[in-house]
Amino acid sequence: MNLKVSESGKTHLLKAVYSLCAGNGSLKDNPEVSREDLERAVTDKLEKTLMPLDAKLGKLHKYGAKENAEIKVDFISDKSLYLTFRNNSKTVSFRENQNYQGYAHRPVFIPTKEVLSFMEGFVSLYNEFKMSFDVTYYDLISQLQLPFAQESKLNEKSRWGIDQIENILGGKFIFHGGGRVTFKSAGNEYSANAVAEGFRKIGVLSRLLETRAIQPGISGPLLWDEPEANMHPRMVKGLVEILLELSRNGQQIILVTHDYVFLKWFDLLMDKGKEDHVRFITLYHGPSSGAVECQMADDYREIDRNAISAVFSELYDADIDKSFGDI
Repeated sequence: MNLKVSESGKTHLLKAVYSLCAGNGSLKDNPEVSREDLERAVTDKLEKTLMPLDAKLGKLHKYGAKENAEIKVDFISDKSLYLTFRNNSKTVSFRENQNYQGYAHRPVFIPTKEVLSFMEGFVSLYNEFKMSFDVTYYDLISQLQLPFAQESKLNEKSRWGIDQIENILGGKFIFHGGGRVTFKSAGNEYSANAVAEGFRKIGVLSRLLETRAIQPGISGPLLWDEPEANMHPRMVKGLVEILLELSRNGQQIILVTHDYVFLKWFDLLMDKGKEDHVRFITLYHGPSSGAVECQMADDYREIDRNAISAVFSELYDADIDKSFGDI
């Protein structure tokens, strides 16, 4: 599990990872697919996910930079992808011939905004009109609208995760088809729009387990941008416990966050005895170059460039000073 912690481009990295995991799309099953076909497919996914100015790939390249933009990703089964582009590029260029079309582990991207409140009719509108939503919303809603998997097809940890989420919510979301969603609790049924936004966010995870879009040990990575946003603090510990248990059963999870409580629960609940592997990554601007740099550690306490902890400590110090009348 990789946990990206920063204010310096974390969402862009998350979306780049998603684009490269999902970029081969329907081409992955085509034995005759050409390198040019794959380059066009990856370019299209990057443009629709990152939505650069004028919908042009080259606008993602840093203005004035002399070097090519380079992205390299290593997949499981010894597959990798190494691509480049410049500010005048129309498509990415693969640096070497790679078996990228053979990568078949479908990723899931959950954006910061919840989606259950505007699912109805979204897919049809997106297919028909130009909208200001990037393709991650379309992909996620399409996955949420898949049919409920047969109970016998769900693995044990998926059923466990669904039950845990229903316990946290005190009910469950019902997907009626066509994007219509309601919430059922204690015999009462409500519109999804009448339910707290934090409930809707964690309800998305339950549905993805129900449809097998997330299958621990089988599916591709789960990428989640700020899971804790608009979530009641009392729900955060339960969510972290679920994510850790899914990761113990083979689900790669990559998260980004600004929240100290969310981070600290990972630090407190991870269990090396259960082979938990949580890697904390912080992005920051280099003091001299201004370029984005990163620091990685398997122990949260080893991250010294941590704006989240620094601000939390500043707040704590201010509270102490106020108690003693210093401010």
